[in-house]
Amino acid sequence: MRIGELATQTGVSVRALRYYEEQGLLVTARSSGGQRHYLDGAVDRVHLIQMLYAAGLSSRTILDLLPCVDAKVNTPESRALLNAQRVRIDQQITQLLQARDRLDAVIAHSQSPASGCTRTDAEALVR
Repeated sequence: MRIGELATQTGVSVRALRYYEEQGLLVTARSSGGQRHYLDGAVDRVHLIQMLYAAGLSSRTILDLLPCVDAKVNTPESRALLNAQRVRIDQQITQLLQARDRLDAVIAHSQSPASGCTRTDAEALVR
């Protein structure tokens, strides 16, 4: 499969696919003319990479995990790495929930007549 086909099938830009290849996350074969040809399973690999990026993992961390994924091996090191990432995500969730709670308090305060807020909601959204 060529790069344009893979981009279309995965919804990932050609530029991102090239980046994945540069980072060692995605393997390609080259034709005699130098064109990239992606191996079977490339669509699944790209979806996995996207999922791991969405979870906040770095390309280096993903690169460290891929051999375990490819070999279907669950090592203590890979489990520790995944658990550390889960803890990091849990911390981010906690921080986001705290920020949302603070924002809710500000919104509630700004809606009371005693708040001194003089702008309408529409004016606040525009700025």
